[in-house]
Amino acid sequence: MPFQAKQLQARVIGTGSYLPKKVLSNFDLEKMVDTSDEWIVSRTGMKERRIAHESEFASDMGLEAAIGALSSAGISADSIDLILCATSTPDHIFPSTACLIQSRLGATNAAALDIQAACSGYLYALSTAKAFIESGMYKNVLVVASEKLSTIVDYKDRNTCVLFGDGAAACVVSSQKKGLFIRKIQLGADGDQSELLIVPAGGSKNPSTAETVATNLHYLKMEGREVYKHAVRRMEASAKSCLDEMGMTESEISWLVPHQANIRIIEAIAKRFAVPMERVFMTIQKYGNTSASSVGIAIDELMREKPIKIGDNLLLVVFGAGLTWGASILTYGEDNE
Repeated sequence: MPFQAKQLQARVIGTGSYLPKKVLSNFDLEKMVDTSDEWIVSRTGMKERRIAHESEFASDMGLEAAIGALSSAGISADSIDLILCATSTPDHIFPSTACLIQSRLGATNAAALDIQAACSGYLYALSTAKAFIESGMYKNVLVVASEKLSTIVDYKDRNTCVLFGDGAAACVVSSQKKGLFIRKIQLGADGDQSELLIVPAGGSKNPSTAETVATNLHYLKMEGREVYKHAVRRMEASAKSCLDEMGMTESEISWLVPHQANIRIIEAIAKRFAVPMERVFMTIQKYGNTSASSVGIAIDELMREKPIKIGDNLLLVVFGAGLTWGASILTYGEDNE
């Protein structure tokens, strides 16, 4: 029986994404640091990643993704009530990147704010959009996730520089039309582990100085092994919580759409939920880890490339600095009106 939504149930009615033109391959990285294509692929699953132009910023990439999402949804910018931008690499500390996108998009009726939950940002923003829609406060919310991680990556650190790329994703969340109904979202955080993945300088605790620049404190620092252990455990728990609360079984998962952080993490999650790899949608080999935008980019490509049908269930799982994590079940369905 096709899934039909209850009144005022939030759904994604349009998606978009943007990737910069410049490709940074593993072979390019071999010339920059002591690494190899074989080492990178075997440990991460990554072959390439995209790097934004020096004059291209989070707002520029987010704008392009937003234009695509509006076109996909078939609505105009002046129909948007709120813009949420998930980013860890904003154009400025303030004003928000969301406000810059609002201006250039011509979304004159929209409020705008940024959300910072690192790699979990897209799902945190989706949850916020769902709450605004289902409360009846807004009719159309534009979610954008945009990251220029190349600005905070140390390309002399072979353990981190191979992992990250730039890119943006967007979606329109509404209470009308056919789409991906946001049926359940589970979010979590553990600030006790904040030091495991951090950019040490640039905030009020450690303001920018000549010394912080000279000692590379404006680049991201990561304890990879510890992050891996937390990622698998936290994503598994949040995904299981979503399925249990919906009364769903693992066999009902049509597509697993994970945060594109590491092939080993993705394989571990797929195995724990008995999802065959052919039903795990991955972009990691092409784009690497684009932080907040990675799940959104994957959803956009999935919707364009695969035959999604009424009743299909997407399980999203994310994990990021904070620590933050989350999972969501989206079901492709029709409007009940």
